[in-house]
Amino acid sequence: MARYLIVAHQTAESAELRTALRDITQRDAEATFTLLIPATPVNHLIGWTGGESVAVARDVGERARARWEADGVAVEDVVVGDANPVYAVADLFNQDKWDAVVVSTLAAGVSRWLNLDVVSRIEREVDVPVTHIATAG
Repeated sequence: MARYLIVAHQTAESAELRTALRDITQRDAEATFTLLIPATPVNHLIGWTGGESVAVARDVGERARARWEADGVAVEDVVVGDANPVYAVADLFNQDKWDAVVVSTLAAGVSRWLNLDVVSRIEREVDVPVTHIATAG
């Protein structure tokens, strides 16, 4: 049984991420997932219309949890973390351990996280495999 930390925000309900999680679950029926939603400032979100960062992140996380569980994905927890996804992952790894990290981003050219080299920075921060899933566009 592997434990996965999924780092996502705007892509938490994306078809690409949901497919990847279903694939992992098919390979390992005992796999569990913790969803980490960084509390991204709302002015950085595409198409956001208002609200507070933590409340938005919490709402995104709970909607994603419901969709993932409907897909048969075992959600262990949903956590709202630091606005910086690298710091958010480091904070959680100081409290607990996972077997792998999956970082889900918007497509290249649109993704602020990719522009900030978040995937490589998380790889340097943790001693587990890190996988990147990007939306198609």
